[in-house]
Amino acid sequence: MSETSAPAACKQTARGLGSAQQRAGSVFSVVVLLILLPCASFAGERALDSPVVVEAGSAGAAAFRDPARFSLFPDARRGSSDLLLDRASLLAQTTNTPSGAAPTSSPATSTPPWGTKKSYGIPALEIVVFDTLLNLFDRAYYGCCDFDTNFSSIGRNLRRSWRVDSDEFTVNQLGHPYQGSMYHGFARSSGLNYWQGLAYTFAGSLFWEIAGETTRPSKNDQISTGIGGTFLGEALFRMSNFWHEKVTTGPRFLRELVGAAISPPVGANRLLFGEQFKGIFPSNEPEYYSRLQLGVASATQDRVGRSKKIKRHEGIIDFALDYGLPGKPGYTYDRPFDYFSFQAAASTAIGFESVSTRGLLFGTDYNLGNSYRGIGGLYGSYSYMAPQIFRLASTAPSLGTTGEWGLSAFVARQGTALLGVGYATVSTSRGVADERSNQYGVAPQTLLALRLIVGDRASFDVTAQEYFVSDVSGSRGGDNVVRGDAAPTWRIHDQHGV
Repeated sequence: MSETSAPAACKQTARGLGSAQQRAGSVFSVVVLLILLPCASFAGERALDSPVVVEAGSAGAAAFRDPARFSLFPDARRGSSDLLLDRASLLAQTTNTPSGAAPTSSPATSTPPWGTKKSYGIPALEIVVFDTLLNLFDRAYYGCCDFDTNFSSIGRNLRRSWRVDSDEFTVNQLGHPYQGSMYHGFARSSGLNYWQGLAYTFAGSLFWEIAGETTRPSKNDQISTGIGGTFLGEALFRMSNFWHEKVTTGPRFLRELVGAAISPPVGANRLLFGEQFKGIFPSNEPEYYSRLQLGVASATQDRVGRSKKIKRHEGIIDFALDYGLPGKPGYTYDRPFDYFSFQAAASTAIGFESVSTRGLLFGTDYNLGNSYRGIGGLYGSYSYMAPQIFRLASTAPSLGTTGEWGLSAFVARQGTALLGVGYATVSTSRGVADERSNQYGVAPQTLLALRLIVGDRASFDVTAQEYFVSDVSGSRGGDNVVRGDAAPTWRIHDQHGV
């Protein structure tokens, strides 16, 4: 199975044979697209045009203006890191504030700092209420009988052994992780730390498996919801708070709406509990890179398998964010996901096509000479991929590194390399037409992502991923999936390019 695609409007990627969408798939696609579309705000600011020198110790806020950088927010500032090369970083962004700059918000506020008004009971209650409402919705939407739970079904599930279920791919691999991200968001937006959020997410998934469904508890759902959900949920929690931290002007209703669309639990707790949970999680001013792409892809070659006919042309929307890039003086990696990468894409051919996130759980920064800065350690990743040619989802821990290397005064290279073992679900050309025809197994996997930045005009991204899903679910053999993506970008004007 192979395919190549012609580049169009910022994107070149492989697309291929048939897809399947159950009615549940459309529901989850709409829900998660609410996350993707507001992300356009992360890349929509006009690039500023000429540098303004700020004298050290000067009073008042002064904007740094540099056409060599794309700025995410109106108060974005240029960093002092040697790796953010002078007029050479096309898309690298920073949130530094010049010395002596005025704060973005008034120091006189009744809102307590994030984490000082934490609650352990509120997120537990929210998870129970959320699961109850979800169960009632599923009863009405799916009908008899998987969600007709009662005390008898709960008792049976407590005594039953756990299994690997064969629900639709979209439900298990997109719906369940998003459900877990809600649990994680309830805990984090109540002031709890990442590891406490993970515990609430894992417990919330257990509660659903025992009390939310009449079927036997599912091992694969517990992994995708209880662990994959926390990797996804932390990225959404961080992005929502980053939005609130940086965007302080404009209609308050709109700002709250966008923040809630990115992470609904953050929006819910800000609305329901007022000042208690309106403290913003401190980002510590990370370096970041963001890209929003709109375009059209066309399949130019494919090998016919037994999946249904593909759509050869499709419109695409794709958002990517790298948060906490290494090299900024003073920025530390003491908290999980102080570095993370998030990507999501949708197409007219298949709906919601992909979402992935990987973040540093434990690690440290390091230097190699004067031109290389990096971080390394244990990463946690969640990936969902469902283009027309195959389906794959994975939750995995990995060892790896992320770094930036200044090659010259006008050229920089950024990259990530990961090697890990996780739990994955895969369906290739013979099963893609049937959402229940999937293989589950332990999956050794690797990722290599590189970005070359040339001056203030061009960048080139290449990503390669490989998964080998072994047989642990009773079927014979295994699946080996290799995917590569390439995306050249040429800047035309301000923050616009092809």
